Amino acid sequence: MIRVLIVATSPVVRAGLSALLTNSQISQIIVVGNTSNLDTGEIEQLQPDVILLDLSGNSQASVWDKLLQLQQEEYSSNIILLTDELEDIPLGIALRAGVKGILKESSTESEIIAAIEAVTSGLIVLDPDAIEYTLTLLETTGKQKVLIPPTEALTPREIEVLEMLGSGMGNKSIAKSLNISEHTVKFHLSSVFQKLSVSTRTEAVTVGVRLGLILL
Repeated sequence: MIRVLIVATSPVVRAGLSALLTNSQISQIIVVGNTSNLDTGEIEQLQPDVILLDLSGNSQASVWDKLLQLQQEEYSSNIILLTDELEDIPLGIALRAGVKGILKESSTESEIIAAIEAVTSGLIVLDPDAIEYTLTLLETTGKQKVLIPPTEALTPREIEVLEMLGSGMGNKSIAKSLNISEHTVKFHLSSVFQKLSVSTRTEAVTVGVRLGLILL
């Protein structure tokens, strides 16, 4: 049996996904629970093979912090994300955090079930739009690597913030770690975005890695 835990802030979404999988003709899939947030205690108790995580209404920074925590605690669940905001996903961090699948929220029953089966077999599943976005991002950052002189890139503090961003930390965690205010963190991130000619956290991390400023 493939044990699936559904995580979504919306009770309507949780009910819909639960019904979809429960009524499925695929007998080896069983929904072991549904919850509004990632709770390590519940995950430890239920031991799901797959966590189906809807990102709508969730704080991205909080999600990555919790997923990375799960990895550090060596939980073996495969993560499948449901989202229509592909540009907000830091792909490198997501993969390090145990994400094995990225699907659009509008994915059909057969697509979700196929993804669940695939990730439990050791495969990585990306929606076609996610693949297209990834290729576009790589092409864009490849060009930026030529255009941005590394010597003009970032101050030591900005590199420090970028490294923490690359490790999946949210603004609050960065502020606490550096003993600065969240407002100051936002100021540093704004400067990082401007200097690297990017507009999202994902792009900042990707460009930082390609320029050799940080390592993942």
